[in-house]
Amino acid sequence: MDSRKPLDIRAISLMLLICFIWAIQQIGLKATEPLAGPVLQIGIRSGVAALCVWLLVRFRGGHIAFTGRTAAIGALAGLIFGIEFLMVGAALEHTTASHVVVFMYTAPIFAGLGLHWKLPSERLASMQWVGIGLAACGIAIAFLGREGMAAEGVTLRGDLMALLAGALWGSTTVLIRSTGLSRIPATHTLFYQLVGAFAILVGTAVLTGKADIVPTVALFAHLAFQSLVVAFFSFLIWFWLLTKYMASALGVFSFITPLFGVTLGVLLLGDPLTPPFLAGAAAVIAGILMVSAWPWVRGRLKTRAPAE
Repeated sequence: MDSRKPLDIRAISLMLLICFIWAIQQIGLKATEPLAGPVLQIGIRSGVAALCVWLLVRFRGGHIAFTGRTAAIGALAGLIFGIEFLMVGAALEHTTASHVVVFMYTAPIFAGLGLHWKLPSERLASMQWVGIGLAACGIAIAFLGREGMAAEGVTLRGDLMALLAGALWGSTTVLIRSTGLSRIPATHTLFYQLVGAFAILVGTAVLTGKADIVPTVALFAHLAFQSLVVAFFSFLIWFWLLTKYMASALGVFSFITPLFGVTLGVLLLGDPLTPPFLAGAAAVIAGILMVSAWPWVRGRLKTRAPAE
């Protein structure tokens, strides 16, 4: 019997905190871009967080596999995760943080499509298909209404990279859910992903000549925040929540991160907002909510049915 419980005030508070952290990470990367490239920063934070995760696993008496089938699938997950954040880092160099957070968090849409094809138990319902269609329309509106945006630091290339990052994130979800990675501790899977991101992003930064940094207190404080709070603490809390509360209820919060991201981008960075992007972002966020909220809605309907 599933012992996971409905959300309480503690879970809601933690989810709001996590969504805020995940939104502000893009803002911080964009703001500190003159001090160190986003690709290098994400690579460094991934390496530090991977070390923290490994130490935590060892402290708990666990052992992460480095050989065998599980390790091979973990390496593939790390490869996809690394390319995903390579796209995020590159996107931040060509578009605004607001655009990146909206297009990157289309991941539930791509994950839903992949799981529908891969797992019979994850077939999409009619409401979810409507949500996917709405999100697709929103992406099209945001992409087409681009007149004059290049002068504001927004390019089609950057937005496409952010959208590709969302697709890769969704692919990682499908890989984890449909392979042996779903049967190992979440910290082990996170370790594989972080190591992959560290190797790919730091390697890319060095090979492309973008490994220069301007050593300042602000940069090192930001890297510490990205490593310990974003890549380590927030993901551990997320995985802990998944063990205690219903995943369908937690998934409903997925739309809040892009909402926070757009708001923070405008307030802190002065990101430009155009009517087409606002309309498109609203449609994307609504579509994400429809796809992610359906399992929770279905559960509520089943709970009420016997009483009626």
